[in-house]
Amino acid sequence: MPLTPGDEVRSRHELVTFVRELHEDYLRRGGEWENQTLDDFLEALATWMHDSPGWYRNVGQELPEGGDWTFLARALQAATIYE
Repeated sequence: MPLTPGDEVRSRHELVTFVRELHEDYLRRGGEWENQTLDDFLEALATWMHDSPGWYRNVGQELPEGGDWTFLARALQAATIYE
């Protein structure tokens, strides 16, 4: 389930699968996660996204410029109300 630096998510379907696996991992071992509350999780998400250029440099890769950042933002926002 964890993404390694060389892994890529190439489609919406793969992203859906990854998020579902992430959810299943939380249900199995969420007590072991560093960020166990939604508050902590969202803060860590924002912090990592801010610091991500450094992470990409550290693993010898370029931050993808062509990512659909609006799609990700809409998905996160929709999850606050979608059933």
